[in-house]
Amino acid sequence: MSTNVVPGINATAATGDLKFEIVVIPVSDASRAKEFYAKLGWRLDADFDSGKGFRVIQFTPPGSGCSVIFGKNVTPAAPGSAQGLYLIVSDIAAARRALLDRGVQVSEVFHNAGVYAGTDETYLFGSVRVSGPDPEHRSYRSFASFKDPDGNGWLFQEITARLPGRIDPATTTFASTNDLANAMRRAEAAHGEHEKRTGARDANWPDWYAKYMVAEQAGTELPK
Repeated sequence: MSTNVVPGINATAATGDLKFEIVVIPVSDASRAKEFYAKLGWRLDADFDSGKGFRVIQFTPPGSGCSVIFGKNVTPAAPGSAQGLYLIVSDIAAARRALLDRGVQVSEVFHNAGVYAGTDETYLFGSVRVSGPDPEHRSYRSFASFKDPDGNGWLFQEITARLPGRIDPATTTFASTNDLANAMRRAEAAHGEHEKRTGARDANWPDWYAKYMVAEQAGTELPK
C-alpha cells in the first residue's frame, strides 16, 4: 500500500489534532504498582475496580500530557516488558535527586559516545553507556534510568533545546514552574555573554530573554 502526500497540504489540518494520551504498562500486582507510582509523586487520575477481576489505574507524570494505565486484566503483555519509556526533563540532576529523595532507586547519569553494540538495558538504540552527563551538556544526550517493581524500564532524558521543527515556533509552553525557571536561568547566562560582546548594559533584557526562550524551545537560531 502506498501513501500519497499532496504538496501544500498541512497534515495536521487534514487529519485534525491527534493527542497521544495513554500508555498501557503491564504489571503483576496492581496495588504494588499503584504504591510505586504514587511514590514517584505522579497524579492519581483513576482507580476503578469492577470487583469481578478487572481493575484499571491511571497516573500522570507532572507536566505530562500523556498518562499511564495499568491494572488487572488490562493487557496480555508480560509484566515488565515495557522498556524505553522516556520522561523528558530540563534538569536531569534535579530530576534524579528528586527520585532519590523519595527513596526510589535510579541509575547514575550517563551518556553515550556514539558506540552501538547491541541492546542496553532500558536504553533505546543499543547505545553503550558512558558514566556522567554529556561533557558538552547538549540536549538529548544525557540520561538516567529506573524501573518499577515489575522491571518496566523508564528513562530520564535531558532536553533544553529542541531540534528544528520539533516545536511549533508560534507556541511556547512550559510544563512546570521548574522548567520555566531553568529556561530563564539559561537565558540569563546567555544574556550575560550578550552584554559582554556588546560592552553595554541591555535595558531591554526582558524582550531578549523572551526571544531566547522561544527560540531555544522551537530549535531556531538563538539571539546573539
